[in-house]
Amino acid sequence: MEETHPYARVFVFVQEIRKTALFVLAAIIISALLFYANSPRLFNMVQEHLHQKLVFFSVSGPFIAHLKLSFVLAIITLMPAIVFAFWQAMSRPFQLSRLSRFWFVCFTCLLFYSGAAFCYFITLPYGIDFLLGYKSIQLKPIISVGRFVNFVTIFVLGFGLIFELPIFMVFSAKAGLLPRSSFEKNRRYAVLIISIIAAVLTPTPDIFNMMLMGVPLYALYEAGIVIIKLLGIK
Repeated sequence: MEETHPYARVFVFVQEIRKTALFVLAAIIISALLFYANSPRLFNMVQEHLHQKLVFFSVSGPFIAHLKLSFVLAIITLMPAIVFAFWQAMSRPFQLSRLSRFWFVCFTCLLFYSGAAFCYFITLPYGIDFLLGYKSIQLKPIISVGRFVNFVTIFVLGFGLIFELPIFMVFSAKAGLLPRSSFEKNRRYAVLIISIIAAVLTPTPDIFNMMLMGVPLYALYEAGIVIIKLLGIK
């Protein structure tokens, strides 16, 4: 791979991503409108899954909440197209082959959906039950529809993105940005950073819910190292 100044690579990436950005944005908007047409049913599914009764404090509250949920569902649904556009833009400045792009797209999507599903079906139910465990006769929860949607969507998207760790480890090694040895030598720092991320992103401060994110994330870190070795990347 020819040596290229990092700023030049960033410039090429921006130029490439602009070619598809408007198309992807238009697809997200159209998909969001389609989801919005079915948003009451979809919202009820999320609400029933997490066993929450919600209220709203403004006239526009429900409308904005349904709109946010529709856009997030559109982003999640169109993630393969977003990921394809991203790696297509990365291929020119980092000289990725067509086969490399194919595998990067496949595994990026797989890890994103795995992280989002892990959050939605495991972490969020446990976390919400823990947080609402402090309710009593004198202290009753009143959860606004807007804050509920923000809480759920931020965590689902956050977990999906965090689970991309092995992909970007492999890419960093393949592109020569970070050698495999740097990941192997800095495990203690990885544990510290993962612990901080788990503390920030998990919905509850207890050790059990932190481990629900921290342990899989560290396992993904080790998996990234193993994959880099198997690919023969130095």
